[in-house]
Amino acid sequence: MKQILVTGGCGFIGSNFIRYELSEYPGVSITNLDKLTYAGNLENLKEFESDSRYNFVRGDIADHDFVNSLLSSTHFDAVVNFAAESHVDRSILDSGPFIQTNIVGTQVLLDAFRKHNINRFIQVSTDEVYGSLGAEGFFTEETPIAPNSPYSASKAAADLLVRSYVKTFQLPAIITRCSNNYGPYQFPEKLIPLFISNAMEDKPVPVYGEGTNVRDWIHVLDHCRGIDATLRKGAIGEVYNFGGNSEMQNIKITKLLLGLLGKPETLIKYVTDRPGHDLRYAIDCRKAKLELGWEPEIEFQSGLEGTIKWYQDNQEWVNRIRSGDYLKFYDQQYGNRLKS
Repeated sequence: MKQILVTGGCGFIGSNFIRYELSEYPGVSITNLDKLTYAGNLENLKEFESDSRYNFVRGDIADHDFVNSLLSSTHFDAVVNFAAESHVDRSILDSGPFIQTNIVGTQVLLDAFRKHNINRFIQVSTDEVYGSLGAEGFFTEETPIAPNSPYSASKAAADLLVRSYVKTFQLPAIITRCSNNYGPYQFPEKLIPLFISNAMEDKPVPVYGEGTNVRDWIHVLDHCRGIDATLRKGAIGEVYNFGGNSEMQNIKITKLLLGLLGKPETLIKYVTDRPGHDLRYAIDCRKAKLELGWEPEIEFQSGLEGTIKWYQDNQEWVNRIRSGDYLKFYDQQYGNRLKS
């Protein structure tokens, strides 16, 4: 795995994965293909701009000619597909971009992948494709997919495309599905960074419904370790689930965050629940442990404390995102120097 193409590498999980690979493997080179939509931020990988092992290319994974040209220009050993529209609320407002990027984009990547001698395709998916759990039980890799939002439906469709290409064309692909991530560089519209950012400014933190929805939380670095293990050890055609073994109601994590920040619970504002809001997610990670030797290492509260500190230490990063100034970074830093 000397040359890796990472799609969507300017996003939260993708940028952390690139940072992990370049830090752990001195012999690895990464090409980062990103369209730079609202959640793609070049500043997330600013420290690698002068690193010869890192190359950024701006482009759309749904652009057939562009993707084929890129895969023809470099011999990649692997493709890791993070590129996705990923916010449930946005998918409820308009599912069009989710269909285009998550489904059509994956299809374009798969067709281009077939034409080139590439060893591995990793489809980074989500536990949301499984739907909603009751009070008991866990998602396993054998759980039938039953998505409940336009976002999760688009990811489920992409997963089925990947599976079909494995079966029909013997494509060397693997799917990973993970629970809710948290950590540095997460776009502040998701629960943890949104609540941290709001609370630091003494603004209300909006909790859906009564806050009883349960999520399993995993630190993004543990997730990146899982994707790396899949890339190097995973079996073709398999699915691997990753979770943090840290189930918590939304209201409990909200109160924990406020306590760690020294802020009053009076900042909590209950808002109307979103349509189709899944009650509970929980992941069974035994397969990843047995086949990949992976298990989560970062305990939730210590990981949360580290995440809070990161946002406190990087308030300018948050402010640039909230003001939209981060979108100017591309032109300011690169001008016409980037391949496109």
